[in-house]
Amino acid sequence: MAQAGTRDGTRSGPVQGRGRGFGVTVALLAGLGTAVAGVWCLAAPYSFARTVGFPVPAHGGEAAHAAEHFLHDVGAFQLGLAAALLLGCVWYDALLTVLAGFVVAGAAHTANHAADLSLGGGSWQIPVLAVAALAAAAAFTVRLRGLGWVTGGTATAARPELAPYVRQKTVLLTTYRRDGRSGATPVSIAVEDEHAYVRSFVNSVKSRRLARDPRALVAPATALGNRPGHPLPVRLRRLERGGAEDRHAARTLRTKYPMLHGVLVPFMHRTLLRRTTGGTVHFALTVDTEERAEHGKGGESGQDVETGRTPGT
Repeated sequence: MAQAGTRDGTRSGPVQGRGRGFGVTVALLAGLGTAVAGVWCLAAPYSFARTVGFPVPAHGGEAAHAAEHFLHDVGAFQLGLAAALLLGCVWYDALLTVLAGFVVAGAAHTANHAADLSLGGGSWQIPVLAVAALAAAAAFTVRLRGLGWVTGGTATAARPELAPYVRQKTVLLTTYRRDGRSGATPVSIAVEDEHAYVRSFVNSVKSRRLARDPRALVAPATALGNRPGHPLPVRLRRLERGGAEDRHAARTLRTKYPMLHGVLVPFMHRTLLRRTTGGTVHFALTVDTEERAEHGKGGESGQDVETGRTPGT
């Protein structure tokens, strides 16, 4: 996994070093196996014990109750380890990943002590475990917010104008109609060096507008395109579908947004919206220095915002 990056947000992986593919494969297999073992311990502790050769007393006695409770706790810890292993395959921040694993283990551990109170343990242990799990969940939320709600890896911005967008989750992309009026949609963005990448589909309104006029504006925004910041004049160039740069753009977006652009958006484009999208297209975005010099850092206003769409679709 890559490190979180510098304080100004201009660097943060993705470090696609040699051996990462092998490491991800091992972590994926280990995570799946550990998850199965965890569920097995929780659902059928005696069956798990017999299979692995763990000696447990006969049902009904105090020792048997203690062993059952112990196996339930083992299952909770295995679930937490499995969560960390599986999330580590796609998340790039080590602290966020281990906090997520602890939250899963802590929640399951707390639930076990509440359900197994008749098998052993003290009632005072339940609030202690719950507080620990809640503290980890709070730390997880704070860390995720500090990362801009981006769990994947990001690259370096060579231009200072693009630096604020390195960890920006969503931007409002404004394109222009034939008559010059503007329309805007929220999209995902992945910055790399002197440019960035955005994704759309062939039949989208913004793709047709950009085919006529490559000028556009981008502004930091919420996931639904609300509360946009200062717009930045840019130009977008549609990449040749299936070409090397097109594949690189897809990989860059997938790295920053492991679930959204690694799973959800491709699935929607290829299956649910296959007949209407016309296929996925990528655009390379560069800063429009001429427009920026003419209009200044504030850019243009009067955007016609169209919200409520899945970012990047």
